[in-house]
Order: sequence, then structure tokens, then C-alpha cells
Amino acid sequence: MKIVTGTEMQTLDRRTITEAHVPGTVLMERAGEGVVRYLEEHCGPVRGKTITILCGKGNNGGDGLVVARLLHRRRARIHVVLLAPITDLSRDAATMYRRLVRVTGKAAIVRFRSADQASPLLASSDILVDALLGTGLSSLVTGAYREAIELINNAGKPVIAVDIPSGLHADTGAILGSAIRATLTITCGLPKLGLYVGAGIDQTGVIHVVDIGIPQAYVDAIESRTLLLTSDSAFQSLPERLPSSHKGTFGHAGIIAGSVGKTGAAALAARAALRIGAGLVTVATPSSVNDVLETKLLEAMTMPMPETKARTLARSGLDRVVAFIQARTAIAVGPGLSTHPETVELVQSMMKHLDRPSVLDADALNALAGRASLLTECKIPPILTPHPGEMARLEVDATAQTVNTDRIGTARRFAKERGVFVVLKGARTVIARPDGLVAICPTGNPGMATAGTGDVLTGMIVGLLAQRVPAWEAACAATYFHGSAGDLASQHLGQPGMLASDLIAQIPYALQRTTTA
Repeated sequence: MKIVTGTEMQTLDRRTITEAHVPGTVLMERAGEGVVRYLEEHCGPVRGKTITILCGKGNNGGDGLVVARLLHRRRARIHVVLLAPITDLSRDAATMYRRLVRVTGKAAIVRFRSADQASPLLASSDILVDALLGTGLSSLVTGAYREAIELINNAGKPVIAVDIPSGLHADTGAILGSAIRATLTITCGLPKLGLYVGAGIDQTGVIHVVDIGIPQAYVDAIESRTLLLTSDSAFQSLPERLPSSHKGTFGHAGIIAGSVGKTGAAALAARAALRIGAGLVTVATPSSVNDVLETKLLEAMTMPMPETKARTLARSGLDRVVAFIQARTAIAVGPGLSTHPETVELVQSMMKHLDRPSVLDADALNALAGRASLLTECKIPPILTPHPGEMARLEVDATAQTVNTDRIGTARRFAKERGVFVVLKGARTVIARPDGLVAICPTGNPGMATAGTGDVLTGMIVGLLAQRVPAWEAACAATYFHGSAGDLASQHLGQPGMLASDLIAQIPYALQRTTTA
């Protein structure tokens, strides 16, 4: 699904109205119906609940007026707070105001005069609906609108944002003076870029997209190079498992990982590769920690490799490592390897021998700091899975802060310049491919901000690569299911106590189409 800017969405709306001859009021009705549907899905039946809808003067406010009317029909007790005089409403919003009044009368509608006047109303509400400002906002929020936003944020109630949290820039996710902190954002037509970047990540809550009937031909004509991963695309990437299949059918993943004190990373990656369906998994690890790893892995195999005195992989073992690579379907390099100088040399020397699908993570990326040009020696473009700190070390004159400031641009630029696939981890993980196409992952939660979850992702990617899933599809699907597994773990355990191994336990459930993650 394409992600669009505010201007692109406005173009789609305009074309739908003027060329497809769909009245703007029809689009509003569809938006309102979708908002109410997802509101009830998220908050339960609205009958008997007190719901206050705060509406601005533009089309976003018009959407809110439709929501109010539909909630009234469902026997909710509604209050509508207008931030502008009726005479200032946009044409379509004015139409929706008249339709609302015909159903409810004017008693349910009040003008916003001050926080003191509106505060008791919000305090008595079960749910608040934000329909103040839409995607066209480009200047700082001031006056009554800012006052209303801050009042909503301080009310301590579930907040449903219509299309976009008011005060949020639709393209950058920047807070324009003040912005709604939504519990749920129900966006109309297509997802807006600002919902997934910048401060938007923290302001939007759960996001649902409402189909309002924009013709697909118009969507196809939008030149957006940014996609939102969906469950459909993720499931379509999974290989078919025929009754005649055997373990060889689903490939042999090789994982080059581990060192003294860091065998856990290798074990997590191996278990994740198996959980996502790899037929066989073998971990190449320093000889002195091999026995430790064997006790942690029941289903995966291990292969001891030459090591340094510091019990890390040795440069002298290159021939053994190359033979290991050549005997596997796909390769992962990096979890728990260490940054010992010999190990770094080994990883650098390995690049020219990567002649099969591969994923590079953790210390493999650290070994390439300042040497990213070596990536061009790989026979097949690898998948890199850096966190912002690792990404900064691969980039020239970058910091973790500059990476996070422009996550999409950074991932896209590096992927194009180096001819690789990039999975830039973090809140709303970004996946980029060499031709500049970028995808954003909507799954995942803060409970995944714990040691080892990146190793799990590496294992899931190499597990799909071993099953001969192409690199782009493997990176996207693994990232999506990794987040889904994290969301399921969060539902069962809560976020503070989550462990990386909890994600692995949830992978089989994330791979079931019945999951709600």
C-alpha cells in the first residue's frame, strides 16, 4: 500500500471529485462510516456511551460531523464542539452540519469559547474524537485550536483522531506547536507519511486505514516510492508447503555468529530461523564455545571454527568459513561475533565470497565501519540490518541522531549508493532496496526494545532466504512478522518484561492468518 504526502492525498481527493464525479460529501460519508466502524472495533459498542466530537471549520471537521451523526444513530450520547462559527465552515462541512442538525437538533452542538467552558464536557465523556485540523496544516497551531488540543491531551480519555492527529505535519510528522496524542488514528484513503515518521510515531497510537473509494488508477498514478507493509503482502511472501515437502525443500541456513560471552545471540538467530520455517540450520562458531552453543540448541547444528586467543573467530579460518558458506542455501553473519581485530579482518575478507543470499547484522556491520565499499564485492546484494548507531558507523559523517532525523532518506540513499538492501531497525522499521523503493513496517512495539530482538530478526530473514524467498520479500516479510510476534508477546506479557525469546515463541502464531497482530 502506498504512503502519500498531504499534497498527494489532496490531489487524489480532487481527481476523485472532479474526474470520477464522486461528490466530496460522499467521500465524507465514507470516511465517517469507516471511522465509526474502527472506533467500535477498538473501543467496543458505543450505545449508551458519551462521546464528544471536536470539529474544525474545514473538511476534517466535516468528517467529524458525519461521525457525530452516525454515532447518534447508534444510540451514543453525543456532544459536538465547533471551533469556528457555522458561517466559516467549508461548503461540504456546512452540508454535514445541516444533516446533523436535522437528526439531533442544535442542543447537542456548542461553540468552543474557552477551556473552562469545554473542560466539564470533556471530563464527562467516555471517548473524545479529534476532527479539528487535517492534512493541509502547515503553520503553527495557535489560539483556540491550540487551547482545544491541550485540553484534549490533558483530559485523560481515549482519543480517536480522524485522518491525522490535529497539529501533526502530514509529511514530516513534526508537531506544529501542539498536537493531539491519539489512542487511535483512523486515516482516510491512504496512509499519510507523517503518521510513521518523526513525532508522528508517538502521537498516532494504533493506525487504521479507511477505504473511501479512491479509484485505483489514480492511486497508481501517484509517484510515491514509499510503501506501507501489509499482512497480505507478508503472507504472500511465505513459500508454499506442499505435502511432498521435506527438510531439504526449505533450505539450509548458515549462521556465522558467537564468541565467548555472546553465544546467546547466535542461539536466538538459529532458533528464529527454524521457527520461520528453515529446513536446516547450522551455526559456525569459535571452537571453544561450540559446546556451550550445542547445549542451547536442540534442533540446530553447530560447526566449530578456528578461533583467536580471545575465543573469537580467527582470520586463519577463512578457508573453513568459505567452505561453510558454499555448503549452505543462505547465510547470516554477525550476531555476537565481537570486534576483535582478527574477526574484523575475517568478516572483511568474507565479503568477496558471499555468493548466495545473505544478511549482515551486528558485528558484521561494525566490521564494515569505514569500509562500506567492500559491500560491492558481494556476488549477490546482501541485506543489512543496522540499528541507527550501526547505520551511522556505515555512513560518512553521520550520527545516530542524524540517521533518526531522516530514517527514510538515509536507508534509501545507502541502499542505492551501495547496491544493497537495508533494514533500518527502530520504531517503524524502514526497509529499502537498491532501486530506491522503501517500505515502512507498521508492526512492533516498545517492548521489543530489549537485547536480542535484532538477532531474532536476523534469524527470521536468513530463514526465509534459505527457503528461497527473494531478498526484498524476505526482508519485508520477516520484519513484518517479527513485529507481529512482538505485538502478540506484548498482548500476553505486557511490554516491560518482554524478552527476545518471547518473540521466538510467538512466531508460529504470527504466521497464522487468524492472528490479529
